[in-house]
Amino acid sequence: MTDTQHRNPFYAVSGLIVSMGLLAFGNGLMFAFVPLRLAELGRDPSAAGWMLTAMAAGGFLGCVITGPLTRYVGHARAFMTLAAMTVLTYAALATFEGMFAWATARMGYGLAVTGLFIVAQTWLNNATPNELRGRVVSVFNMFYVLNIGAGGFTIGLLPLDATSAPVLAIVLVALSIISAGVTSLPVPERSPPSPVSLRIVWQAAPVALAGALAVGGLTSLVQGYAPIYAQSQGYSAQQVGQLLLLMQLGMLVVQTPLGALSDRIDRRVVIVIACVLVLLAAGIARLWTGMPFWILVPIFGLWAGATETIFSVSNAHGNDRVSPENALTLTSTLMFAWSVSGFVFPGIAAALTASLGETAFMGVAMGIACALAAFIALRLLTREKVDDQTKNQHSTRTGQAPYMNELLSKSHRR
Repeated sequence: MTDTQHRNPFYAVSGLIVSMGLLAFGNGLMFAFVPLRLAELGRDPSAAGWMLTAMAAGGFLGCVITGPLTRYVGHARAFMTLAAMTVLTYAALATFEGMFAWATARMGYGLAVTGLFIVAQTWLNNATPNELRGRVVSVFNMFYVLNIGAGGFTIGLLPLDATSAPVLAIVLVALSIISAGVTSLPVPERSPPSPVSLRIVWQAAPVALAGALAVGGLTSLVQGYAPIYAQSQGYSAQQVGQLLLLMQLGMLVVQTPLGALSDRIDRRVVIVIACVLVLLAAGIARLWTGMPFWILVPIFGLWAGATETIFSVSNAHGNDRVSPENALTLTSTLMFAWSVSGFVFPGIAAALTASLGETAFMGVAMGIACALAAFIALRLLTREKVDDQTKNQHSTRTGQAPYMNELLSKSHRR
């Protein structure tokens, strides 16, 4: 880094942060566009659920493929390749109307966006000094999440034709490539793969593993099905966009105090509290269909915030318990668990939607939250909490891509 970059750490990484923000804007825009456009085409609400499942399957593939791709061609070329793939998926949505073509496009998008997030995070962590990494990553996460909401909000300003939203998303990807292409960040060294070991992580931090398995599905359900549900209930495109924006703000409002609480009490208790909040929010939403919009927004904001809390506190709990030499294994294993969950549970919800209606995903989320809370309650009775002296400070992070920022940063400090 130059002297200027050391004095202002955000100078060096600003290009990459802006690039990922632009990609997140397009992500949020397409989250809203897909269910609304499918409804315009006369598709059943379950069709949008299967698109979400296809995207999650692509995300799982992205977790598997990105590491070898990055080691083979390097971070910069991997970023450009995945960005180009994202453009192709948006072009497919603008060109075709068949379900198979759309599912293939969403799967390709899931692979690309997960890979882009992984590449950006490793690049970002490598370029940031240890003492500044937490602040830089927090800015990155907040900017990313808020741009997802802003992208969703924009759907209400566009016509719901075949091309307007996809073309805007393509423009955003092009701008993101420019922003990343002119960055002066040094390219990270190509690192060896990190092994996945369910056994090691289960022995060291079973609650962290269970949390990752739960929250991959919970995040995919609330973020993916919220616009589907809102559209099916007759809310306008403008209201769907507002919901997606305000959900992201709600996540910050809920996660911040609960994360701080987890630094003061047993983190497992905080995860149980978050599970109860998911149960309450999903239960109210399921019982009160057709609720006024001003009630729907805080309920889904609470649900999304509680889900993000489960993600961040589960990771902090794993960080507390795992030994330093297994930090990379923990990262890879939790990413794997998140990805499997993010694929399986939306698929279950999509299958149930066809027979149980558009509230089926709420029941699936309630079942996940109940199972996780029951498991943690059992652990609270059988294993002592982590000593406060060995705790690492909780940091706000997003569960909308399966990557563990603080754990990853440890791998760069080793």
